Amino acid sequence: MANHKSALKRVRQNTVRRLRNRINKSVMRTAVRQVEEAIVSGSEDKAREELLKAVPIIQRTAVKGTIHKNTASRKVSRLTKRVNGMQPLA
Repeated sequence: MANHKSALKRVRQNTVRRLRNRINKSVMRTAVRQVEEAIVSGSEDKAREELLKAVPIIQRTAVKGTIHKNTASRKVSRLTKRVNGMQPLA
């Protein structure tokens, strides 16, 4: 356990930040899961609607520093690609 005053403060800060990051990541994963469930169900409209909700959540998670911006970009890209692939080719 930390003994110095600054080290004790650092432990407190790390705890708060870890919990905040965990919440942000959980919200993001839930949004991604809802998009994936809509894709699996085959409902294109629902999938697009869920994607429009998920993209800002993913980007906000990156802005807050919980995930790297490239990770967020990759997640958005892959989800968008999967939703766009649902359309039958005309």
